[in-house]
Amino acid sequence: MKTSWRSASLVASAAAVLALTTACGQDSPPAASQNVGATAAPGDYGSIGSGTAGAAGGAATAQPPAPSASSPSNPAGKLSVSTAEKVGKVVTDSLGLTLYRFDQDTEQPPKSNCDGDCAKTWPPVPADDAEAGEGIDKALLGSVTRADGTKQLTVGGWPAYRYAKDVNAGDVKGQGVGGKWYALAPDGKKAQGGAGGGEAVEAGLSTRNDAKLGEIVVDKNGMTVYRFKKDEAWPKPVSNCAGACLEKWPLVEPVDFADTKGIQKKGYMIFDRTDGKGKQQTINCSPIYTFAGDKAPGDTNGQGVGGTWYAVRPDGKLVGASEK
Repeated sequence: MKTSWRSASLVASAAAVLALTTACGQDSPPAASQNVGATAAPGDYGSIGSGTAGAAGGAATAQPPAPSASSPSNPAGKLSVSTAEKVGKVVTDSLGLTLYRFDQDTEQPPKSNCDGDCAKTWPPVPADDAEAGEGIDKALLGSVTRADGTKQLTVGGWPAYRYAKDVNAGDVKGQGVGGKWYALAPDGKKAQGGAGGGEAVEAGLSTRNDAKLGEIVVDKNGMTVYRFKKDEAWPKPVSNCAGACLEKWPLVEPVDFADTKGIQKKGYMIFDRTDGKGKQQTINCSPIYTFAGDKAPGDTNGQGVGGTWYAVRPDGKLVGASEK
């Protein structure tokens, strides 16, 4: 299958996107998903299944057991859209197996960061012979070249995978695994109906109305998000919280803007920390954190601590303090 025009245009614009990440104040700053995540460790993927399909009693009603998802040679065939209980609409291959995306991959440009043991548990879907079926926009289909030279299918720019523990058509056992794997919705975004255990998957960053503080930002677990007044946002983000400080104020790791709700897009970007702790998320270019002293969703124990830590508005401004 040939790379779609969308994938080609994303690659062509990669240089411009990278340039925007070096400074703030841009009218259209890049989303967190445009930055390449580090190659994930095997522990990020959950336990590795045997990938053996066709066990006795494993067949779905009126359907034969699907071939093992762990076989990388299984072609995608004609893709279609299925509705999975508690997950919603998901992309499936010609065998009815659910396709997934990985939060540590990137879509702009498309890049897979799942290799080795990861690729055994989450076999990449070959791009060859993949075609759009009913409910699939063929313009969203493309491919990316993996480290081993093979072509992997992309949907909306995101590399597509199967899950080794999905052995029957309609299985969605990979949904929410490790907080990083999600079924692919037809538009390439995450299917957000629920995790493998059936619990609702919240947005990576969203807002809630606090009785005392008003509208504030919270993470996917409902924990309050904070800013440190000693940090810098202009002309580029700088965190001045390191070492023991980070033990009390854990940094918020990159969150795809598509996985946010109610957050301002301008200035929403990630940056590389200078202390070797990787990448950190910002809102309006200001680094954000949670507080170890908050023990449950809704806690705001970090508000005003030391006169330097404050909850965050959806536009990135401090709650109850000036910017100076």
